[in-house]
Amino acid sequence: MTESNTQLLHKKIDELEEKLINQHHELVILKKQLPREEVADYELQGQNGAVKLSALFGDKKVLIIIHNMGTSCPYCTLWADGFNGVINHIKDRAACALVSPDSPDKQKKFADSRGWDFDVYSGDGSSFIQDMGYQDGADYRPGVSTFYKENDATIYRIAKAPFGSFDSFCGVWHLFTLLSDGVNDWNPQYKY
Repeated sequence: MTESNTQLLHKKIDELEEKLINQHHELVILKKQLPREEVADYELQGQNGAVKLSALFGDKKVLIIIHNMGTSCPYCTLWADGFNGVINHIKDRAACALVSPDSPDKQKKFADSRGWDFDVYSGDGSSFIQDMGYQDGADYRPGVSTFYKENDATIYRIAKAPFGSFDSFCGVWHLFTLLSDGVNDWNPQYKY
């Protein structure tokens, strides 16, 4: 490849990377324009029994819920492992918890084995996961929802986003694309 072709390719890459960043900013602006969606104060299951969604806010006005498919999904584990690395930064800004269909005991054992430093709750027995759009029949999907609680305790879902390979929530995929052979059919594992 000639030097001028290489420079042209670098220029196209730079332009595309800038375009992707700008598109992400545009997506954020569009999501902010959606009306807030009032949601019920769902009852979830924690290690100490039933807990209301409103209680997950703690002393914060905003809450991030990680919708996780549970212990059967190594991809969901990859995302949760990644969030765990920045959980102190997240908790400084917002309350944060993970919700999956697994039982509280199964979640606790798995979270402890992973060293997760965030609360985990079960949506089993509640329509929460389905109502948020992360369950279709027996099929679950991963993603995130953000919530805001008014002073009168009314809860609104502000935004949502799905998780998947190459999304903006998991840097591992993006780093692997920069390797000489790319992702190369790599898949996350529970242990390496």
